[in-house]
Amino acid sequence: MRYFINLSYLGTPFHGWQCQPNAISVQEVLEEALSMVLRTPIKVTGAGRTDTGVHARLMVAHFDADVPEEIQDNLVYLINQYLNFDIVIHSVVAVKPDAHARFDATWRTYEYHIDAKKNPFSQGLTYYVRDVLDLEKMNEAAQLMQTFKDFEAFSKIHTEVKTFFCDIQHAQWVAKEGGYVFTITANRFLRNMVRAIVGTLLDVGTGKITIAAFGEIIKSKKRSNAGLSVPAQGLYLTNIQYPKETYYINGKS
Repeated sequence: MRYFINLSYLGTPFHGWQCQPNAISVQEVLEEALSMVLRTPIKVTGAGRTDTGVHARLMVAHFDADVPEEIQDNLVYLINQYLNFDIVIHSVVAVKPDAHARFDATWRTYEYHIDAKKNPFSQGLTYYVRDVLDLEKMNEAAQLMQTFKDFEAFSKIHTEVKTFFCDIQHAQWVAKEGGYVFTITANRFLRNMVRAIVGTLLDVGTGKITIAAFGEIIKSKKRSNAGLSVPAQGLYLTNIQYPKETYYINGKS
């Protein structure tokens, strides 16, 4: 049977989601825990590949297994027993046999957190920016971005993708106590895309570039024209949405 597993993790101690030959990853740790609980080798497929240091309030992955009836009710508890506090499992849900955590996802949401004041308790969890930011201009640029589809200018170069087209549904900055949060929702994201967007929007907010120049950067399709990528520590994957029918089994929800 196929299952979706919903989890959160602190990205700081991991070299990203995907298994690495010489470094610890979230996927590797999760597969080890599942294999121990189910007493058989388990492979998981994630909804995406977060980079080193990126956090996830919600990551979804799928795996195939025959879960013994006697542990079904305690499965989440048992998996969490094999994980340290950097990863927590929220739920394990049976889905359709062909449901796919990556390809069936319709929308993904990320947040980027910025501190405007030094805070020792958010070290490794936010990005400290001492400059005064013009939130109104940054939001104007974020709105302008939603009129485009091709975001090659914000993609890591030499990336093997068939298209640079993304459908951005929402992009907005809001002020929070002691800083700012940028939220962006799209059907897909290119590698390093959110961090490059945030870095370029910060250039708008500090007056380094104009809103019009921001639009020209997108049109240029050149990564070298965009701003620097902000550090991974402030980035969070916060939500992944699926069609309702993904969770239907034999016509039942």
